[in-house]
Amino acid sequence: MADNPENKYLGNPRVRGADIEHPWNKDELKEYKKCMDDPVYFARHYCKVIHLDKGLVPFDLYPYQEKMFEHFQTNRFSIILACRQSGKSISTVAYLLWYILFKGEQVVGILANKAATSREMLGRVTLMLENIPFFLQPGCKALNKGSIEFSNNSRIIASSTTASSIRGMSMNLVYLDEFAFVDRDVEFYTSTYPVISSGETTKVIITSTRNGVNNMFNQIYEGAMNGTNEFKPFRVDWWDVPGRDDKWKEETISNTSEMQFNQEFGNEIIGAGNTLINAETLMKLIWVDPQTYSNNVNVYEEPIEEHKYLMFVDVSKGRGMDYSTFNIIDVTEEVFKQVAVFRNNTTSPLIFPDIIYKWATHYNQCYVVIENNDQGSVVCNGLHYDLEYENVYAESLIKSSAIGVTMSKKVKRIGCSNIKDIMERGKLIVYDQDTIVEMSSFVEKGKSYEADHHGHDDLMMNLVLFGWFTTTPFFEDATNVNMKSFLYKEKLKQIEEDMLPIGSLFNDGREESNPLGEGWKVWKG
Repeated sequence: MADNPENKYLGNPRVRGADIEHPWNKDELKEYKKCMDDPVYFARHYCKVIHLDKGLVPFDLYPYQEKMFEHFQTNRFSIILACRQSGKSISTVAYLLWYILFKGEQVVGILANKAATSREMLGRVTLMLENIPFFLQPGCKALNKGSIEFSNNSRIIASSTTASSIRGMSMNLVYLDEFAFVDRDVEFYTSTYPVISSGETTKVIITSTRNGVNNMFNQIYEGAMNGTNEFKPFRVDWWDVPGRDDKWKEETISNTSEMQFNQEFGNEIIGAGNTLINAETLMKLIWVDPQTYSNNVNVYEEPIEEHKYLMFVDVSKGRGMDYSTFNIIDVTEEVFKQVAVFRNNTTSPLIFPDIIYKWATHYNQCYVVIENNDQGSVVCNGLHYDLEYENVYAESLIKSSAIGVTMSKKVKRIGCSNIKDIMERGKLIVYDQDTIVEMSSFVEKGKSYEADHHGHDDLMMNLVLFGWFTTTPFFEDATNVNMKSFLYKEKLKQIEEDMLPIGSLFNDGREESNPLGEGWKVWKG
């Protein structure tokens, strides 16, 4: 059958042409049924891959690769954290080929950081296709570097991970390869998710190695681990790969470095040390869905009578670039809570005071602290003078320029230092996803901190402003909390807990009756 030129796709002897009937025999029908029912069987018996030393060889799946196939089958949203050269990509490619061969009218997208990478992945699909028998091929209608289309009306396309790469398309399965290394990943994921979210059986498969904490992959994976999103995690460690033992680890480290090994093979977070907030704290942050969403405001907790709230405001020009933001924080109890967040990049500074007024009033006439740099002065004056809102921070009521806070180098330095202490000691609960993303990408730049990877830090600057404000007498007046003393006491308490208490016990050898037991006394120093 394969020797007949009319059965070939554009003369390719290994690809079955479209609309060519294949006269199956009984054995082929049985094999087809086995392959259709079990992607592991299909991959093991009919898929071939390129081995570095042996060339083209049958795909002999490792046990964890078989489990990976099962994971794909049973979950709509799969996220795979795997060490380098563990076969995560080739395993996914084999699954995608099975998916389009045995499921009709499916559209699959392979997306990678670069178009060349996604096309290379599609090339692996083509290689596997060319090495399976004709009776398993539905017939090819189109095959090129960017897509493959079959006569069962299924097709697979390759594209780069740009925000507009698949916008407007409908897909049954989207595969994101090495997602931790995608630039502007939040923007891309936001535009991509609607492509598959409308269906009930559509799938997303994400695979990657670690690349620090400042990326969407890490946020999704940790959310999957904590059960705060719909993704199901799957992990492949270096010791899962046959042939990798302690001797292999030692040799690899000796030829590279321990840090490189931990990054590439250890699934550890490396390169997150330049964030303002340490990686351990960032890893513990879990975003939640807001209780309500109204006019760009996420509400995580409605105001409670007699609770004390503070609002911190950052102002942009409202031209679709940086964001105007505010964070409302409940400072009633020892552990502060983020309760509401506003974020929008088209809000004019002229109408922003009205929005602030509405929500500040809603949260018990809360005290408002506004950064007055640039357009911030417009908002400060609009809120205080035009709307006559009294609870606005002002260094002086004599000068209009003294309303609000000028974000000087000193203010930012103090704010960064304090919010770092507050977060790392667990004194502020942050619920908002955008805030957590910004916090995770707020990195050291020179002698200061700012957003990394073309990101934004407007919400994070709300928290920096909060950190600075906790050092002022106004904060103590509003909350009855001396933050400097409070943090000092917390640190002192931690030190004392690591030491023996003053009331130490010792055995003096005498038998005396006391509630601690015979022979024990309390030393009162």
